[in-house]
Amino acid sequence: MNLQKRKDREELDRRIPTMPWYIDKFIHYKLPDLSPSSLLEYVRDYETFLSWLMAEGLTEAARMNDVPITDLERLHMDSVDQFRMFLATKKENANTKTTISRKLSSLRSLFHYLSQIAEDEHFYPLLKRNVMAKVSVKRTHKPKDTAAKLEGKLLQEQEILEFINYIKEDYAHDVAANKQAIYAHELNRIRDCCIVSLILNSGLRVSELVNLNLEDIDLKKRLVYVYRKGKNDDTFKTPVYFRQDAIPDLEQYFGQRDTRYKAPRKEKAMFLAIANGKKEGSRMTKRAIQEMVIKYAKRFGKPYLSVHKLRHSFATDYYLSNDLYKTQEQLGHASPETTQIYAHLTDKTMAEAIDRRKEDN
Repeated sequence: MNLQKRKDREELDRRIPTMPWYIDKFIHYKLPDLSPSSLLEYVRDYETFLSWLMAEGLTEAARMNDVPITDLERLHMDSVDQFRMFLATKKENANTKTTISRKLSSLRSLFHYLSQIAEDEHFYPLLKRNVMAKVSVKRTHKPKDTAAKLEGKLLQEQEILEFINYIKEDYAHDVAANKQAIYAHELNRIRDCCIVSLILNSGLRVSELVNLNLEDIDLKKRLVYVYRKGKNDDTFKTPVYFRQDAIPDLEQYFGQRDTRYKAPRKEKAMFLAIANGKKEGSRMTKRAIQEMVIKYAKRFGKPYLSVHKLRHSFATDYYLSNDLYKTQEQLGHASPETTQIYAHLTDKTMAEAIDRRKEDN
């Protein structure tokens, strides 16, 4: 089990005892099919819902795990509408339409299981009335809408090479007056360049990148082996190809990984960092990689770039030379519908490329 999944499983095990028995039953029913990360999101959604029930006086229970299943049966549509409004106006943690839809979908899944699948000792449904069956959860965005939001915010063609080269060489010129920034850049520029190059030449997710170990990469076959998001089978890793362009950056980083980051022998992580006050390198965190990309992106003149947009940049470029299903497989998307955003993005990219050729002629 990879590092993030292990942490999420531990957190899931810690939170389940705070849930009512019927939610515990649902989570264990879903455990073979969903990853610990997905189930942890379910539990967090149920915590929000149960806390709201208690605050609104819709249950007499003083603790979440004491909320009886009969209180769910007595809920009216008005209550569901009020909960939706609560999510939309929650000041301390504003929810987007996507988040609200996800939380309602989590409830629909729970209520469906309790009313249609789970049974008591007399073979009757655990939940006699399912108010959530009346609730429609609208799709909050379509591939075309997502593509529209990404237009102009991705690296295209030559910009991919320019951004990698900027990290390796030109960033130092922009921060020449800052001794601390110069020192950090000299220490980490090869590693940072390698990380960005690998994303832009493979489309890896940041979680997949963070969990990479040295044994997970095969330079000869141009493969990295990763645990893909949403797959709960940890018996094998999925091979993901990367382009030839990433090899020089990988080789350069491997040549200095152990000495520059004082890697202990037991440390298997591919990408290392030396934390403040530490003498030896340890696995980079997801946050550190995200902040690193943002730091370079701002200086490069693309402040809206993020790790995920680097993945989008690769996907758009890859889709231009491949079909929908090859792109879906490369990115590890569960559904081809998710991959369709690149069909919309490449329509515009192709049109811009044609216009540029006309101008050159």
